[in-house]
Amino acid sequence: MKFEAKKLKEIIQKIFVHAGASEENASIIANALVLAELRGIPSHGVIRIKDYLMLVRNNRMVLNPNITIVHETPSTALVDGGNGPGMVIGTFAMKVAMQKAKEAGSGWVSVRNSNHFGIAAYYTLMAAEQDMIGFAMTNGNPLVPPTFGLDRLLGTNPIAMSIPSNSEGTFTADFATTPIPRGKFEIMEKTGKKAPWGVLQDAEGNITDDPSILRRGGAILPLGGDYEHAGYKGYALAAMVDILSAVLSGANFGPYVPPQVAYLPLRNDLPGMGLGHFFGALRLDAFRPADEIKSYMDMWIRTFRNSKAMKDKKVLIPGDPEVEKQAKNEVEGIIILPEIWNEMFTELQAWGLTEKDLL
Repeated sequence: MKFEAKKLKEIIQKIFVHAGASEENASIIANALVLAELRGIPSHGVIRIKDYLMLVRNNRMVLNPNITIVHETPSTALVDGGNGPGMVIGTFAMKVAMQKAKEAGSGWVSVRNSNHFGIAAYYTLMAAEQDMIGFAMTNGNPLVPPTFGLDRLLGTNPIAMSIPSNSEGTFTADFATTPIPRGKFEIMEKTGKKAPWGVLQDAEGNITDDPSILRRGGAILPLGGDYEHAGYKGYALAAMVDILSAVLSGANFGPYVPPQVAYLPLRNDLPGMGLGHFFGALRLDAFRPADEIKSYMDMWIRTFRNSKAMKDKKVLIPGDPEVEKQAKNEVEGIIILPEIWNEMFTELQAWGLTEKDLL
């Protein structure tokens, strides 16, 4: 099925309002999911709707949370998300970070008691629009072993940073600390594709290309893969995200992060509250005039973009592929796989919604 972005936002917003979310919260959720689809990251788009609704239906997430600032200084804050949707909480937290940056030069917010927050770039781009450098990261369901390990102790734990320029667009690095995030393996399963070699291991530590192995005790290797290919560096990045997101905030870390799907049970020994995020906003003019920095960023981007490339290739700037996909999808429409659409409606039946209600 193919949708214009505006129409898809309306459908998603209608779904979450029907489920009990306020118009504002439903709009935030819809905006985040559609941006993921537009930027070519369907693993964080419509496919997540069924998971969020199942969590709500099983009393594992609330759509209208009581979000509070538990502790703060002029440049930092600890936010308790009240077990709400991650994008609602993340939007609140990034706004806090940005306000603190306006007043103190930089703002840093650690979050606990939250849930899956979509694509990290959703938040960093908010800061870039205000002449700030935005940072966002989150821990997630444990699917990644430490170096030489078999136990799944870390999530795919993405990191994002955005910095604006004057005329060359926004530099946006947004990446999981694994070669492929979990949601993309779901897409591979649904489309009958194999995983790239060297990014998955089975329960005994053997490399496999079976994307369904995660359902049978397998694990995603960290960035770099095995030890010989410097997988310990990806492990270190994932650990850094986990510590900033959970140890600072009091969220659950590592193996204790609560599953973001209702069909997996919660552990009864959770030491913290929900999963955690970490956000930062750094004002450009805290260093020198913002226009000077953005002009210099233009030069940086042009230097790299115009450098010599491989045959039939072009040098990429972080964020280029997503910007290109967004421009294309805004014109041609967003394609939702039938398998994902039908699976979503299987859950929507429990909420008394049909295609006729939404289309």
